[in-house]
Amino acid sequence: MDATAAALTAHSDDGRSLTMPTEGNAFVVGSLVIVDDGVHRQVALLESRDETTGTVRGRLIGAIADGVLDTRTSHAFGEAAVSPVDLDALDLLHAATGAALEVGGDLTPPGGPARLLPHRFNRHTFWCGQSGSGKTYALGVVLEQVIAHTALPVVIFDPNSDFVRLGELNPGATGPSADALRERDIRVLRPNTAGAEPLRARFLDMPIMSKAAVLELDPVADREEFNALLHLRELFEVTDIANILPTLHNSDEPAHQRLALRLENLGLLGWEVWAGLNRAATEVIDERPDATVLDLGGFSTPEQQLVVALSVLDELWNRREERRPLLLVIDEAHNLCSPQLDSPTAVAVRERLIQIAAEGRKFGLWLLLSTQRPSKVHPGIISQCDNLALMKMSSPVDLEGLATYFGYAPTALIARSPWFRQGEALFAGGFVPAPTLVKMNARLTPEGGTDVSVPMR
Repeated sequence: MDATAAALTAHSDDGRSLTMPTEGNAFVVGSLVIVDDGVHRQVALLESRDETTGTVRGRLIGAIADGVLDTRTSHAFGEAAVSPVDLDALDLLHAATGAALEVGGDLTPPGGPARLLPHRFNRHTFWCGQSGSGKTYALGVVLEQVIAHTALPVVIFDPNSDFVRLGELNPGATGPSADALRERDIRVLRPNTAGAEPLRARFLDMPIMSKAAVLELDPVADREEFNALLHLRELFEVTDIANILPTLHNSDEPAHQRLALRLENLGLLGWEVWAGLNRAATEVIDERPDATVLDLGGFSTPEQQLVVALSVLDELWNRREERRPLLLVIDEAHNLCSPQLDSPTAVAVRERLIQIAAEGRKFGLWLLLSTQRPSKVHPGIISQCDNLALMKMSSPVDLEGLATYFGYAPTALIARSPWFRQGEALFAGGFVPAPTLVKMNARLTPEGGTDVSVPMR
């Protein structure tokens, strides 16, 4: 390939894009190449290949001069020799873009490490891969790097207890990343696990519309009960939901008594989610540990997961003007932002996430959403994502949708997703120097949830 590739030529009319012929061209889409016209030596990415027109198209990434790659400069040329990029040029690209988080190995020749740009997690990220693709394991690899090598606090909404051991290290884990993880403050909040800090929400601290969603109250249709709820704290000086019921029952107001019946009928006072004398999750997150894992899966009812998520998202949004950066990682995101969810609390959670996706970036609230299929997440959230991590995905409909949403990812690379092996991924968007096919590194910390083996005789 090297001899054939070295004889290839390309041209660029605008100094931004380039074209070269397909004939005798062994480069695959996604390859980084060096183009040299004798005056300038530049790095380029090959993005598409059309056998019908016999044309390979790409874009110029930057020019190399004096041992430095300048990604702000590129030059037009009439004819330039094309050759494979080497590891030295890849190092220059990583240095120029600030790619410092090593998450795996580059699957495209010449190989070498695959690195992400830590400062570009200030954009929303969409992560998807079908069951069995290694999605959650791979996400753990990236989170380890973010926690170890940045000062960006991370909050993980963990419905399957996959990240509850993020504060531990695998036996034999060594190196700078492992050493850094040992020093990080990682809190794990769990609903009903002995010895763990409890995962709780404080009902009376939630905004009125969120309280109403939990109680399934409509401000107009249930106006008297809603009004009673609106003035609950100031009328009765209650400090916790456990004090509400007898107070309401003893009131002479019919609206108060109806509100008491609603609380009893919904069974809310029996939920383990309420903080009582414990700290609420919002109070822990406000201390800004390096990582806070919210183990949502241990509650006795799914609605309690939504209550915790809503209380945390509401609190962060209400305090957004403080502009304290935070990465919100939502694993199995369809549990919180599916377009099909229709309970009042689920709708409130989804609407808050849509709001954060649309407006949160400028306040330092950044999302990383992981799910099995893009159709399971509300399109108003996906459309705001500037980073993409794609693992194995076999559905043509899903792949077509991803190509539509994420135009910065070469279609030819997205189309390779059905043939990815477990642990392989395409990274594209602002958090990677160029769209890259990656074999993920091994985890430094244990994965909390693992597949159940088939019993054998």
